[in-house]
Amino acid sequence: MAEHIEKLILEGVLRPGEKLAPERDLAQKLEISRPSLREALEMLETRGLLVSSRTGTHVAQFLSPLLRPLATLMQDKPRVTADYFEFRRIQETHAARFAAIRATDVDRQAIRQCAERMKKAHRLEDPTQEATADVELHLLIYEASHNVILLHVMRALVDLLRNDIFYNRAQLYLREGVRDQLLQQHFALVEAVIAGKAREAEAAAAEHIRFTFETVEEIRRDSARLETSLSRVNRSDFLA
Repeated sequence: MAEHIEKLILEGVLRPGEKLAPERDLAQKLEISRPSLREALEMLETRGLLVSSRTGTHVAQFLSPLLRPLATLMQDKPRVTADYFEFRRIQETHAARFAAIRATDVDRQAIRQCAERMKKAHRLEDPTQEATADVELHLLIYEASHNVILLHVMRALVDLLRNDIFYNRAQLYLREGVRDQLLQQHFALVEAVIAGKAREAEAAAAEHIRFTFETVEEIRRDSARLETSLSRVNRSDFLA
């Protein structure tokens, strides 16, 4: 049973931070005795894969000890943003290609449903739901790649992305015309993956990352120019 639960964590079925069902319910679902389940959970807790507290048993945030100092080190640094997108281009293109080749019917259905949610959210003035669906779509493609190393590494980076470590996602989605282009790119990626067209999926992922990086850089340069202009206007504050 410990090996079974460990496999679910490895394959991304059980995700860091998620709370397991109560012991009694879990034992019934898994058709084992509560003492056997408790022994398995204690074994996994010893391995650092589960954490127990008064609120229940959770999948451990096993990458958090690395992510916290990494986030502090990387935040608000243009060099890091460029390196992040370079890394993502490499990983996203491979993930898209693998997903097109390896996705199961279940994977494809989940990707379709996420794309539909993104399409509905696109009609809303507030881009928050669309940005959330954007992240979810990429995670589903990582899952559909069926490469567990890629999945766990990219999930960790997504957590940093959600916290605006690499760039401000709200600024990206609020830039004129960007939402429409992002939606088109996401649907091109979805269609290629679902159709099993590996080269097209790889190309769609590369184009999406290129566009996102260039737009983020434009936003950064515009912000720097505005800051310089305001400094010139307020330069008298520094003069006698």
